[in-house]
Amino acid sequence: MISLLGPGDENLRMLEAKLTADLHVRGQQITLTGPTEAVTQAAEIISELVAIIRTGQGLTPETVERVVQMSEEPDVAASEVLTQNIVSSRGRTVRPKTLNQKRYVDAIDRHTIVFGIGPAGTGKTYLAMAKAVQALQNKEVTRIILTRPAIEAGEKLGFLPGTLTDKIDPYLRPLYDALHDMVDSDSVPKLLTSGVVEVAPLAYMRGRTLNDAFIILDEAQNTSMEQMKMFLTRLGFGSKVVVTGDVTQIDLPGGHRSGLKMVQDILDGVEDIAFCHLTARDVVRHRLVGRIVAAYDQYDSAQEARKGRAR
Repeated sequence: MISLLGPGDENLRMLEAKLTADLHVRGQQITLTGPTEAVTQAAEIISELVAIIRTGQGLTPETVERVVQMSEEPDVAASEVLTQNIVSSRGRTVRPKTLNQKRYVDAIDRHTIVFGIGPAGTGKTYLAMAKAVQALQNKEVTRIILTRPAIEAGEKLGFLPGTLTDKIDPYLRPLYDALHDMVDSDSVPKLLTSGVVEVAPLAYMRGRTLNDAFIILDEAQNTSMEQMKMFLTRLGFGSKVVVTGDVTQIDLPGGHRSGLKMVQDILDGVEDIAFCHLTARDVVRHRLVGRIVAAYDQYDSAQEARKGRAR
């Protein structure tokens, strides 16, 4: 009961704010009152929360909020979604935290090429990295290749100090950060030196065939159509590709079409390729990030509607 209610009853307050049924706690019992449908939903949510606690996973208000959200989906067991382990390191376990994240992870298991498209903070890159580490640990692949476009590869890059490696490091830093979260820190330099893990700008992929590898292309919204085609045709035998990006944050110079935007129309329906879309509801950073993303989406929709009326 203590785990369910949370420190200072913070989980209970979240439940009371999100549910239409009334909750009354006395000792080790929770009594639910209200309309039948509301009471049934509340009972199912509390059962899912108890199932999560029994796995040894702690509850937070954010977890409670996600379980309530998933209760709106038919035939979905939140406890199964939130307790699916991908990879563990130094006492931390990476798991999907929303239904769309689980669908994304499952798609990576079932398809050779997966596109993860959604706003910042939805775990696109982080979960792809976790699946790559899992595949390496299970000996499904022999190496991990991480790449992203360095869109400012002109004079802005030239002003940065150091060697070429030093210059491109800032663009690849998010990939290094995710890798350090999932692999023992002492092992990372060895993996990089031996080539088991390769982190490189997209331009370095040209002319290669990548066999027995888990390949992640990050920030794919900043690829051109030609770059996207070049990257996808690097696929070799025994390899898996995950492409991630946010089509609302395109930094390409004016006049250039995003390869990620165009590829959805080109490859939609092609066998063994999956497109997974994540939304503001899948943001797993600070809860304000989800609200910020939703507010921007609402603003963009209003602007488009205003332009439409003006025409």
